[in-house]
Amino acid sequence: MTGQSTLQSVPALGTVPSFGPNPSRAETREQLSKAAYDLLVIGGGILGISTAWHAAQSGLRVALVDAGDFAGATSSASSKLLHGGLRYLQTGAVRLVAENHFERRAVSRRVAPHLANPLTFYLPVYKGGPHGAAKLGAGVFAYSALSAFGDGVGHLLSPAKAAQDVPELRTENLRAVAVYGDDQMNDARMALMTVRAAVESGAVVLNHAEVTGLRLTRGRVTGAELRDRLSGEEFGVNARLVLNATGPWVDHLRRMEDPNAAPSIRLSKGAHLVLRRTSPWKAALATPIDKYRITFALPWEDMLLLGTTDEEYEGDPADVAVDDKDVAQILDEAAFSVRDQQLDRDLITYAFAGLRVLPGGPGGTARARRETVVTEGRGGMLSVAGGKWTTFRHIGRTVMRQLESLPGAPLGEGLEPVSSLPRKLPLPGIANPRAVAHRLLVDRPAPGPRMAADTARHLATHYGSLAFDIARLANENPELGERVHPDAPEIWAQVVWARDREWARTTDDVLRRRTTLTIRGLATDEVRAKVRDLLDGR
Repeated sequence: MTGQSTLQSVPALGTVPSFGPNPSRAETREQLSKAAYDLLVIGGGILGISTAWHAAQSGLRVALVDAGDFAGATSSASSKLLHGGLRYLQTGAVRLVAENHFERRAVSRRVAPHLANPLTFYLPVYKGGPHGAAKLGAGVFAYSALSAFGDGVGHLLSPAKAAQDVPELRTENLRAVAVYGDDQMNDARMALMTVRAAVESGAVVLNHAEVTGLRLTRGRVTGAELRDRLSGEEFGVNARLVLNATGPWVDHLRRMEDPNAAPSIRLSKGAHLVLRRTSPWKAALATPIDKYRITFALPWEDMLLLGTTDEEYEGDPADVAVDDKDVAQILDEAAFSVRDQQLDRDLITYAFAGLRVLPGGPGGTARARRETVVTEGRGGMLSVAGGKWTTFRHIGRTVMRQLESLPGAPLGEGLEPVSSLPRKLPLPGIANPRAVAHRLLVDRPAPGPRMAADTARHLATHYGSLAFDIARLANENPELGERVHPDAPEIWAQVVWARDREWARTTDDVLRRRTTLTIRGLATDEVRAKVRDLLDGR
């Protein structure tokens, strides 16, 4: 299953054998327009997805729509971390860090161990830096204590030992290195698995469906008018309650309900760079830039992820992008601890930016807490914004508790309390990824070549046990076992899976969020054309 694909067209690709494909968009539109829902969630970022998942588990009839793709904006533009928030200790937010650690451990150990992995962090202490070794040593010890030492004991390490694990670590004037543990993920894959979990719990979902207006009944918001951005078809959804979870666009939708609605949020832009690595990294770097900010250098998906910036943003959320200033800032800040040869601009394969949604108010964005804000408009629409990736399950439960407490019980008396739901319900595909990769390697089809080791690892850590269904597709059609690009682990069977089981409708859906090809800088014109043919069924 190695070598460059020779697909010219793909006439008879088959579909996923275990379950069959998802309903078509036309079928989903008809279902959305004819049924009456308890809850319509507008916004397919992780906040809306998590709420839809928990609401469906509670027995509600749930619909989820998004104007773009699921996790198509900020939710796939994060630093890819599940973390306790080391910097919050400086502000005395000990309880917040402990709660973040609880959620981090729950996701990485019980909910999605197939999608998250532990990551060791090195905090370099340089001469003249904003923090001394004693302070950072005490800080990482306290940080690990708040996670019940589940990732080991935070401690100090010699520069020589750290340089063995991170060859590109800048050692000039390096006094010591503080060590702690957190977790890492592929945010787009985690979001898509949560969408799948919501659907398996009964939710109906549709991406690329834009809200063009709100439905009102006697002054109350009771649904939305939508337009399918791919077909142009217009339709509507009726719901007893509408939840606005549109992230950076939350105030835009609030003004559909009330043109005079005052702003409720502010936005902070976070930019990242992805580079090819010049050497293997066994740990990540978290380098203090000033008293409050840290810049990351993270080994991720066989590449290096650098970032992030933190700058107030007042433009159109749809226009957020990485500019030359962002690139220069990220590389300059990374240079505090990373050697110049790793920071060559020619190594950059991709750049992306997202918008943090912060509570409105004074003060700099760097010190603002990532709080979740829930408001109710004059038409009864609830709007929720803020939060962070690490606590996505907690946010879903928080919103559900808010819905349960609404006066008059608008969602009915039979609602299963969120407190009675399983606290650590796993996401689909849960399995030991090492065991899955082993099985993929030893279960060679007869006749057929053995799966490449990097492809097996990639499938295991992005799909868990669902990787076996993708492998079955490749076994039944050898062309689907070929690599999409010779320099990436992905195979064509993943594109079919994305089309039939993961709601992918555009080339960017596939290449940016279902796979890592765009981020690796490998979404060539040839690859895009072949993916387009697959999506069109040719």
